[in-house]
Amino acid sequence: MATFLYKLGRLTFRRRGFVALIWVALLAVGILGAATASTATSSSFSIPGTEAQRAFDLLEERNPGNSADGATARVVFKAPEGEKVTDAENKREITGIVKELQSGSQQIAKVDDPFKAQAVSQDGSTAYISVSYQVNSMELTDATRDSLEDAGKDAQKSGMKVEIGGDALQVMPHTGTAEIIGVVVAAIVLVITFGSLVAAGLPLLTALIGVGIGVSTITALANVLDLGSTTSTLAMMIGLAVGIDYALFIVSRYRAELADGREREEAAGRAVGTAGSAVVFAGLTVVIALVGLAVVNIPMLTKMGFAAAGTVAIAVVIALTLVPALLGFAGKRVMGRKARKAAEPGNGADLTKSAEAKPNMGTRWARFVLRKPVWVMLVGVLGLGVIAVPAASLEMGLPDDGAQPKSTTQRQAYDMLSDGFGPGFNGPLMVVVDTKNSSDGKAAAARVSEEIESIGVVAVAPAQFNKAGDTATIVVIPRDRPSSHATEEVVHDIRDAGENIKADTGAEVLVTGATAMNIDFSQKMNDALVPYLALVVGLAFLLLMLVFRSILVPLKAALGFLLSVVAALGAVVAVFQWGWLGSLFGVEQTGPIMSMMPIFMVGVVFGLAMDYEVFLVTRMREAYVHGESPGQAIVTGFKHGARVVTAAAVIMMAVFAGFIGSSEQMIKMIGFSLAIAVLFDAFVVRMAIVPAVLALLGRKAWWLPRWLDRALPNVDVEGEKLQQQLTDTSDSAGSGDGGGEGERELVRV
Repeated sequence: MATFLYKLGRLTFRRRGFVALIWVALLAVGILGAATASTATSSSFSIPGTEAQRAFDLLEERNPGNSADGATARVVFKAPEGEKVTDAENKREITGIVKELQSGSQQIAKVDDPFKAQAVSQDGSTAYISVSYQVNSMELTDATRDSLEDAGKDAQKSGMKVEIGGDALQVMPHTGTAEIIGVVVAAIVLVITFGSLVAAGLPLLTALIGVGIGVSTITALANVLDLGSTTSTLAMMIGLAVGIDYALFIVSRYRAELADGREREEAAGRAVGTAGSAVVFAGLTVVIALVGLAVVNIPMLTKMGFAAAGTVAIAVVIALTLVPALLGFAGKRVMGRKARKAAEPGNGADLTKSAEAKPNMGTRWARFVLRKPVWVMLVGVLGLGVIAVPAASLEMGLPDDGAQPKSTTQRQAYDMLSDGFGPGFNGPLMVVVDTKNSSDGKAAAARVSEEIESIGVVAVAPAQFNKAGDTATIVVIPRDRPSSHATEEVVHDIRDAGENIKADTGAEVLVTGATAMNIDFSQKMNDALVPYLALVVGLAFLLLMLVFRSILVPLKAALGFLLSVVAALGAVVAVFQWGWLGSLFGVEQTGPIMSMMPIFMVGVVFGLAMDYEVFLVTRMREAYVHGESPGQAIVTGFKHGARVVTAAAVIMMAVFAGFIGSSEQMIKMIGFSLAIAVLFDAFVVRMAIVPAVLALLGRKAWWLPRWLDRALPNVDVEGEKLQQQLTDTSDSAGSGDGGGEGERELVRV
């Protein structure tokens, strides 16, 4: 592979104008396609194989057009002090709002008058209008949301407090500010790392081109493939992260080759042949992690994973082709001022001796680890182990409106309903009774209502049958809030009772609604976590075994990743579930951890962690293969890779940490979890535990059984065959001219 990539690097360097033109044309085509594509509706959300989804599907089949899984909203009214919502003036205002809502949008399915639907609190202080829509919350138009928000403005003038809750107002938060912060921090880190504006700008430029192509393609195909806005958000975040990383490593290796006296085209070829090989395999680990989301069997997640994996693939190809092409355009400006001065006649030897006499921070740290490997490993493992302790108390769920900031209308509507009716009114359950196989459907539905009442709930509405009379729906109000453990127990109790009812009457009982859907979604995420981990870690282990031709190095990489992920989960639980340092990160209310977050974090962080593993350890493997001792190979790997890996990790942390400032609890949680996971994995696991373990293992770290060595294909990631081929070519051409020509070319640069 290294030989092929070496030739590719030289070819794209020579044909840089043609290569750059191709990528610019692809970007233009993508932008044109996105601009001309019809506006995409948000992706539909379904959870195949769950009881809540089966109930929705049954209602859609038996009562088509009813939109059982459509969005809902509640317009909550609270009368001024000393008044009641049933007073004539207030009642007239609320009735007018009902009529206004009914004519406000064609997407509305039903609007319930609170005075007819018994939606008035016992003390008469609070009432709410229930609004049902024909489509889910992600498919509502802006006009529909605007009409909902405007509905209560006139009522507020009369003195009543009006707030709106429900999922109808849920929209994907805009993250443009976070992305800008990440890019700005990335630019600063790159300038510090390279000491050259051109070298710093090149990874940013190529990453933005890759993200532009990926996101514009997703936008253009959104309608055809039913892709939602979250798909492009994930692709942008991951694509920007790995795009900068991959270009960073290629540019860094290119500069190192120039510093060794290579002529520019040769340096580009060697950079792509060595660092490019690591890019390919690092990219494969990210793709495996993202495509592996398909095991969860949730269509929306699967599409997000595949789309983001496609963006990563684009980033890999850009790093291997466009980066060396742009290096050809950059000329001597890709080097810092000191390096350019070293290229001048008479200065190179002095500066080289000075650089060799003063080891960099990576070298000093590696030597320290070699002196104290046991202590470094123990401190790293025990430290992460202590931070991981809270993960044992992890509770997963989907946050409801009670997790919103107190300033939002959703949170205030939530609190008003809780005060006026009880917390359970924020998450009603819908029980669906399939009486098709029952001899007496009405008796079966009555039996279901009796069983539910005996469980202990606030209210059980009368059963409502469809026109055919073979399906009934019963609305149940639990006592506690939607995301509470008590409400989850109520759902399980109803389902357990339903099994006995089916055995006695033949009627099937299904529990659904937003609350039950959230519970099923959390359970599905929980069940999929271990298989997903096994798949991703297993495939990556095989891939890393192929790269490093070792068993212990991939095993150490996988175990280190698991340690950093569990520690990150512990930190998330401590902050968002227990409330430790919650005010520092803007956590207004603690609660269960978003059920999608652990598996999402595993997928994203695993890919990035393996990036750092591949880039850092590949350089060690390269030095070891070329004759250095195991200890010296560790020092060499850190000398050339530590600064770049550190820069890459800081950039990733900046990109993710920018999302902590979001007002949305879920986005805040995702940003914090990814940033803290990268911190633990890059700086504790890869920079401390990995070299300590390698130092303790010595030559055993690179051991591979002979039979397995013969069975595995040699992909030559470390460039051993390439180095031998280049050496043989140099020897056959004569040993006197090549170096001088390379030096003269570098001077001309």
